[in-house]
Amino acid sequence: MHVLHLVDRWTARGGAPRYLAAVLDGLSDRGLSLRQDLLAGGADLGAPAPPVPLHRLAGLEAPRGVVPGLVDAVAAFRAEVVHVHNVVNPELLEALRAFAPVVTVQDHRFFCPSRGKWTREGAPCRVALSPAACAPCFEDPAYFAEVREVTERRLHALRGLRVGVLSAWMKAELETAGLAAGRVFVTPPWAHGLDLEAKAAGPPCILFAGRLVDAKGVADAVAAWRCSGLREPLVFAGTGPLRTALEQGGFEVTGWLPHAAMSGLYRRARALVMPSRWQEPFGIVGLEALSLGVPVAAWDSGGVREWHPGVGRGLVPWGDVDGLGRALADVAGRSATAALGFSSESAMDALFDIYRAPALG
Repeated sequence: MHVLHLVDRWTARGGAPRYLAAVLDGLSDRGLSLRQDLLAGGADLGAPAPPVPLHRLAGLEAPRGVVPGLVDAVAAFRAEVVHVHNVVNPELLEALRAFAPVVTVQDHRFFCPSRGKWTREGAPCRVALSPAACAPCFEDPAYFAEVREVTERRLHALRGLRVGVLSAWMKAELETAGLAAGRVFVTPPWAHGLDLEAKAAGPPCILFAGRLVDAKGVADAVAAWRCSGLREPLVFAGTGPLRTALEQGGFEVTGWLPHAAMSGLYRRARALVMPSRWQEPFGIVGLEALSLGVPVAAWDSGGVREWHPGVGRGLVPWGDVDGLGRALADVAGRSATAALGFSSESAMDALFDIYRAPALG
């Protein structure tokens, strides 16, 4: 089997690129006479070389617009399967329909035109994409109309295709938005590329890992940590617009770290705190922490409950800052184990099921 992977950009930063790297490695390890190529619009300086041949096509990284030469470039590979990752350009997706691709959807931009199923009023969104439901999240009607049109066009481009998602929560959201139930498959990530023998890279801490933005609950992490009464410092691994304020507040901020370096940071942590305000598509940092024995205090957000050990072991209702603080104090320092069912073998089995499934056309 020859699989052509197509991605907007080859980079090492973020959960979506890490998932793609894990898939490339996982397929390479299968030993099934599988040939792989990777076609990307760009590549970050310093990003590690992918484990398969990397080819470039200018324009794949663009959020909108026709990509010149796309159809001819993809056709030239003569691949049996075209697997599209992290692409949200609706014109590109429409052009690729001729190849009946597999499309991995890793975030909300196919079924939510706003904040990631998190409303303007600051509450989880429990309703399906529609003009009436989504308009209150926008101040500018013209901008709303533009963003809604792009979101609906992305969603429509998926119809009849084989769609992979990271969680049952994502599957339910896409099906509620109108995709056929039999065409959306769950291919969950797993803890990939960590050093299970790593030593702690510093003194004990409470850890927050992720983009430093409101949607990830940075302020809620600070409030829960203070409420917990724990003496270990709260350390932030990541970067984003809230970084400067955190540093000015006296917090240690590591910035973005190569994924291999996260192993030592997880080993420092007595607990990971994860108050995601947006509805988390999966939450890979939580699964990674558990795989290294680190307990996770988290809000019940999106797909988090699918890998989290559950209520009584650090999972609390969305938005409960005081409860999160109590859970953080309760689980810190306890031994934790990763949930079953999140392995390279099970994920690759699920992915091959997608590759073999026929598109509806």
